[in-house]
Amino acid sequence: MDAEEDAPPTSEITIVIADDHPMIRTGLRMLLEAEEGLVVVAEAGDIPTALRKVLGYRPRVLVLDLNMPGEPSLPAIPRILETAPETSIVVLTMQNDPTFARVALRAGALGYVLKEGADAELVRAVRLAAEGRTYLSPELGGRLAAEPPTPAQAPDRLSAREAEVLKLIVLGHTNRDAATALNLSVRTVESHRARIQQKTGRTSRADLVAYAHEHDLL
Repeated sequence: MDAEEDAPPTSEITIVIADDHPMIRTGLRMLLEAEEGLVVVAEAGDIPTALRKVLGYRPRVLVLDLNMPGEPSLPAIPRILETAPETSIVVLTMQNDPTFARVALRAGALGYVLKEGADAELVRAVRLAAEGRTYLSPELGGRLAAEPPTPAQAPDRLSAREAEVLKLIVLGHTNRDAATALNLSVRTVESHRARIQQKTGRTSRADLVAYAHEHDLL
């Protein structure tokens, strides 16, 4: 047997893709597996499934869509990393607001790639993340560098109850869920949520998630 036959196989970068659109997952799989040394071992359409796949396959990289159904992605990043520290996370998203990139990187993601640039950037981001290195879409990198520093604490003076409601909202709970958890009426939770939105200037759940992480409220 010659030396080439005795040589160990090239180390592969194993990948789990988490995106709620099957067609996007198929396209991402084709894009990644067309590259030497990249192997997609599993796919997921929501956060609980992504967590199970990561724990089952222990991939080098998780490619994670930021806008998943049910449980939101941003709060899940630290939990995924805590249970699978050997897995690096690359966020793939249409969210081009630098706030989301900052929050994702602070939460522990190593890559933040915009879907519009996925063909050119995702492979590079995955390879860098597998080496423990960071990748940020150039468009966002420049905008982040130009932004003033973010205050360490929330300037909007949320009450203790409003902070509790905000935490439940960003963790994916409905108003009814929050009412049950806090022993309040749904109408009261709705009032708290309206005041939170007014004070923070954020209306969608994705914006509230970013706000909570930006100000270390979780």
